[in-house]
Amino acid sequence: MPIYILVTKLQNPDLVEKRKEQGEKFLKLVKEKVPDIKWIAHYAILGPYDFLDIFEAKNEQEAAKVSLLSRSFGANFAESWTAIPYSEFLELVEDLK
Repeated sequence: MPIYILVTKLQNPDLVEKRKEQGEKFLKLVKEKVPDIKWIAHYAILGPYDFLDIFEAKNEQEAAKVSLLSRSFGANFAESWTAIPYSEFLELVEDLK
């Protein structure tokens, strides 16, 4: 399955006491609405975003659903990217020779 990266910035990062509860509700809803995705990693990060998630999804539509759901759970901003494993990228480079 394709790999996607989702970065989010929280709408109100001051709600630290509710962060764990909100995160658990978000994961439960994603599992209900997009049951075929597979979480690879979840990080709290420094910089312009608050969180980075890496997951596998069947297609862009499923990845978009995850992004939209994150907005409904407190993300003020969400951006999704497609990721190509480095070994597959090297194969692409070889094909161009």
